[in-house]
Amino acid sequence: MLSMAEGVRLVLVGVGATVVMDVWSLLLKTLGVATLDYAMVGRWAGHLCRGTFAHASIGKATPVRGEASLGWVIHYAVGIAFAALLVGTVTVVIPYFVLQPAMGAGVAASRTATPWRNRLRSLVSHGVFGGGLYLSAATLAQTVG
Repeated sequence: MLSMAEGVRLVLVGVGATVVMDVWSLLLKTLGVATLDYAMVGRWAGHLCRGTFAHASIGKATPVRGEASLGWVIHYAVGIAFAALLVGTVTVVIPYFVLQPAMGAGVAASRTATPWRNRLRSLVSHGVFGGGLYLSAATLAQTVG
């Protein structure tokens, strides 16, 4: 069982790593690279709560009220959960084999126009997340002790 202090540190490391990943995504967007719209994650989760796991194309699914907020909350909650597992690039298994197929992109983005580019993009983003885990934990250790 985690102590309160350990739980707070875990949350801070997960949030910090997710922020690092978001800064990476923002950089990619400024370079014109398409990145995941977390509203689509919220839309998927909203439909999941209504009993629909997989979609032919999540972008064509009926919008869900509050999907953008829901998607961002899920994004950060998953970052915290992944921090608890202390893994980085291994986390790419979830989008490859759960989220992408469920949102209509196929296993490991196989149904997209550029599957290998999308796979590499996911792998690099999750590698950045892993680096963010380290950076967040090291920063926390330096500032809090």
